[in-house]
Amino acid sequence: ENMNLSVRLSGIPNAGSGLFTAEPINKGDLLVEYTGEWTTWNNVKADWENFYLYVVDDDHVINAKDHPESYARYVNDAAGLFVVKGLSNNCEFIQIDGRVYIKAIRDILAGEEILVGYGSEYWDTIRKNNSR
Repeated sequence: ENMNLSVRLSGIPNAGSGLFTAEPINKGDLLVEYTGEWTTWNNVKADWENFYLYVVDDDHVINAKDHPESYARYVNDAAGLFVVKGLSNNCEFIQIDGRVYIKAIRDILAGEEILVGYGSEYWDTIRKNNSR
């Protein structure tokens, strides 16, 4: 696990905190595991203001809401609600042996924000829930 990661204000408007690296990262490197409470979608679906969910499959999610030590929960999506010119996703989610990691899809420079695509389904759900 890369210990040169830090949480600071994201470069994406209204995203709150973001995750940054203090040293270069090579394409293909695993940065951090997405950790939290493994639970079912039914247990969390009522908590639609929780933005710290990773959907594993139709039944299971990892809920990092009560896990501020889970660095992966601070990673934002450059292709989300607010798109910033010049920022693009440099990582992807990958599942290995039932665990979820964030992996670099290109070389990342020291000082860059770690950005990962959440997928269109995630943003469709957020938009729907925010229009209530």
